[in-house]
Amino acid sequence: MKVIKTQTLNTENRFAVYDSIKRSCADVFTEDIEKKVREIINKVKDTRDQGLLELTHKFDKNNLKLSEITVTDSEFNEAKSLVESQLLSIIKESIDRIQSFHKNQLEKSWISHQEEGMILGQLIRPLQRVGIYVPGGTAEYPSSLIMGAVPALVAGVKEVCVVTPLGNRSKMSPYLLMAAQELGISEIYKIGGAQAIAALAYGTETIKPVDKVVGPGNIYVTLAKKHVFGQVDIDMLAGPSEILIWAEEGANIDYIIADLFSQAEHDKNARAVLITTSKQIALEVEKGISRQLKHCQRKDIIACALRENGRIILAENNKLVIELINKFAPEHLELQIDNPWSYLGEIKNFGAVFLGPYSPEPLGDYWAGPNHILPTMGSARQFSVLSVHDFLKRSSIVCCNRDKLLHDKEKIARFADLEGLPAHANALRIRK
Repeated sequence: MKVIKTQTLNTENRFAVYDSIKRSCADVFTEDIEKKVREIINKVKDTRDQGLLELTHKFDKNNLKLSEITVTDSEFNEAKSLVESQLLSIIKESIDRIQSFHKNQLEKSWISHQEEGMILGQLIRPLQRVGIYVPGGTAEYPSSLIMGAVPALVAGVKEVCVVTPLGNRSKMSPYLLMAAQELGISEIYKIGGAQAIAALAYGTETIKPVDKVVGPGNIYVTLAKKHVFGQVDIDMLAGPSEILIWAEEGANIDYIIADLFSQAEHDKNARAVLITTSKQIALEVEKGISRQLKHCQRKDIIACALRENGRIILAENNKLVIELINKFAPEHLELQIDNPWSYLGEIKNFGAVFLGPYSPEPLGDYWAGPNHILPTMGSARQFSVLSVHDFLKRSSIVCCNRDKLLHDKEKIARFADLEGLPAHANALRIRK
């Protein structure tokens, strides 16, 4: 059986091909899971610490006491002794690079004397308290902590707390704790899943509520964020990881396969797609996948993801390639083609784009500087990468003097009249 499916793309079948690879919230947010998430949220909301602890025991298969949920100073100290100095240096450099990039996104408050008697402006202020969800499960994710925390801290958020599942492990990841320490974050809770999102949104006796929740997670986490939106702000509804690679003649086959694998190894629901107009590229990648797969530590996850969600698409022409990319709006887009810069005007929808053979997707995950918390499931058509802007509030300033208001008030009052709001109009006309 083939590890990955190959499809042709032409003018006649382009909509069918697109439908076969697209993914939306409706594809993954089943009614049954939504019901379970609502029950979890309500339990935490109603019973607070008690419900949070019961759900942690049930889903994470551990017997944590309430006093053990919060990471202690001694745990930070122990983690420091477990992380080798070279890896700690790498974590520090990664943080520095990501901070440097995000500092370019800072906004400033402004005041404008636009006309006689009228002062207008905008105040830019950070959120007060933010919660970051860091996934657990099958891998370590200090990078997810860094990507969630750095833009918040650069924005000026004063309180940043972290939730992450301990699962059935006996100890927290020392790499995660060291990344948190380098960021100046000491408030970390060993909880995960929908119950962690509920605790952040509504608060418990142990955990203060936050203004915003950010960070990737499984379907339960994503649905929980959907349900608490309005009580708190969220970053986005992120689904399984995605990569789409456009490669043509001259591209390195091993690079293409390795980059497809880099996303497929996340979990069996990850989506890895190659699109090309070259039959030779399509054939060589199809053959090479099985060969390279033999040497992968997470080959079972990769093989499952490729079988279920992987595609090689052989397109009739570049116009169809660009059309499919814009419809699919991938989380990660790699352009392993000649002169990739020339296509950026036509390709409009993606979370992050990686240009050329030496810009692999993991460069963005850990090192380059831009954030790796990106829109998925086609939402890159309307959503943006996580940034400093997500942690800033914009508030308006209006100051009008007497003469200016008296000059304009009747025009404004008549606008209120046409909308049928006489009290609005009176608030103007009463000022004589």
